[in-house]
Amino acid sequence: MNLNPEITEIDLLYVIVHDGQGDKVMKIAKKNGALGGTIFLGQGTITSSKHRGITSLGYYKEIILIACHRHVALNIIRKLDQKIKLYKPNHGIAFTISLVGACGSKKCIFCTENNHGGDEKPMYQSIIIIVEKGKAEDIVDIASKAGANGATIINARGAGIHETSKIFNIEIEPEKEIVLIIVKEELTNTIISSIKTNFNIDKPGNGVLFVQNINQVYGLYD
Repeated sequence: MNLNPEITEIDLLYVIVHDGQGDKVMKIAKKNGALGGTIFLGQGTITSSKHRGITSLGYYKEIILIACHRHVALNIIRKLDQKIKLYKPNHGIAFTISLVGACGSKKCIFCTENNHGGDEKPMYQSIIIIVEKGKAEDIVDIASKAGANGATIINARGAGIHETSKIFNIEIEPEKEIVLIIVKEELTNTIISSIKTNFNIDKPGNGVLFVQNINQVYGLYD
């Protein structure tokens, strides 16, 4: 059932770029149909080419989230590919994930239909892990040894000790970190199994992990 007949496909557009480029991304996005977005500060990780699985925190990153119509998201992602040169390594990553709905200050739009149909498997998936502050690098090391090429760590602390924030309607308590990993679909189960085994993510209080299919991705290199 489509609760709004004018809306058939809604995507959440993720853009991960170097610190300082978030405003540029938002200007491009708004110029090409986006109504607005949210910018988070995070850190990318670097994996040693000599020692597979050894990771360290790299440059600061900005993560921009924009909910919009699918055709708008695809238009924005193509423009970003041109303007920010996502086709070059280390210039950024942009990808989209399907949403059932989006609710903002101006309007709420929902679609409960399956927009993809069939059993087609996605090429890439995102693995998101929410853990206590200071544990994110452990997750990245485990994921790297299991085959992940890198990750982005997002600081999810509130401004005050009693504040909480929400991501995908999940309450994130102060002093938490979010790890975002993008991998090929065939690696997802291996990485999750490794996190379960080596981090005991299933143990109450240790963290939360969830996986999402990615529709389109630019700027990702093996």
